[in-house]
Amino acid sequence: MAFEIEERRIDVADLQLGMFVCRLDRPWEETPFALQGVALTRLEDIDILQRLCREVWIDARRLVPQDAPLALTRSDASRFRFNSSTHYADLAAVEDEAPRARAALENASQIIDGLFEDVTSGRELSVEHVEQAVRPLVATVLRSADAFFLVEGLRRSDSYSYSHAVSCSALAAAFGRHMGFDEETIFSLAAGGLLMDVGKTRLPEQLLQYPGSLAPSEVDIIRSHVDHGLALLDEAGIANLDVLDIVRTHHERHDGSGYPDGLAGHAIPISGRMLGIIDSYDAMSSARPYRAPISRTQALQQIYAARNRLHQAEVVEQFQVCLGVYPTGSLVELSTGEVAIVMAQNQVRRLRPRVAILSTPNKQPLEDFRPVDLMQLGDKDEVDIVRSLAVGDYGIDASRFFL
Repeated sequence: MAFEIEERRIDVADLQLGMFVCRLDRPWEETPFALQGVALTRLEDIDILQRLCREVWIDARRLVPQDAPLALTRSDASRFRFNSSTHYADLAAVEDEAPRARAALENASQIIDGLFEDVTSGRELSVEHVEQAVRPLVATVLRSADAFFLVEGLRRSDSYSYSHAVSCSALAAAFGRHMGFDEETIFSLAAGGLLMDVGKTRLPEQLLQYPGSLAPSEVDIIRSHVDHGLALLDEAGIANLDVLDIVRTHHERHDGSGYPDGLAGHAIPISGRMLGIIDSYDAMSSARPYRAPISRTQALQQIYAARNRLHQAEVVEQFQVCLGVYPTGSLVELSTGEVAIVMAQNQVRRLRPRVAILSTPNKQPLEDFRPVDLMQLGDKDEVDIVRSLAVGDYGIDASRFFL
């Protein structure tokens, strides 16, 4: 069944709180709204639209109840609140938050292992277990996204499905934090990231792990995981529409080339657009049965090259700003020849993050890491990042320094 928006043109004088504006009578770039599509949860947003526009188009299927907390089991018409009104400052240094981030990661990994096992065995998806996995993860990302991604980049589960679910959940939380969404909206994003591929538990494992090219009929089976995922959420009573949107649309693409419904442009909910980028990014930078991983920076470059074809350009650009040129947790090679791992971003100079040096200039592992803030080095001692590395390059095991 195709899911489409139901546009209705109205005069701006008739705008009310709770409406979702999906199109304007002028370019979105001429407005202060970050991306196309705005949920009217503030009178100030209505005032802005009434000053700038004469008429707008609302999505009649999207209603945004006021003061309605989001939860996995809500079955009303609560929608994704895309207002960038919250500013998050780091509440803890990377070094201080890292132990809590590690605990949140281990907690989420253990829960998702058990949750996927339950579903694979035919048992019902546990809403309570999803909450228990996602809440601590969101909390640590809100305190310090850098700390979580440093730890997450060092610890990978043996199962791609499990690690991909946890990584996408955390990436969704970080992206929502960057965009200034409220905490409950970030929770919905993170829960959607955790569950968006849960339908793959209903597919043959040998097909998921097959290292070669798949026949068209096998591709159709793989794509059926979307319908399986929606069915599993329905059986569990998960009715949060943002989570359902993510599961349903994270494989749709900006140019209409995705699946299952071939949606294009803004017919794809913003949550699906965001998680589509996150899904692609983590998949490219993770080891798969049919190919080796590429570096996180290379994955970002490939996603950027596909902007306005596979993914909306504005969302891609915000994702790149969120992660930085060299994402936290990335291995990099310095102009000195040393191998380092990115520990934290410098918001002022994205090309010069804080790093931990892990090797000598001839790539021999150090006994202990050496932290360096590249932005603080003077001109005489300036060190640059010359290229990004994939996990395992030069045989440097960064996890032994931090885990």
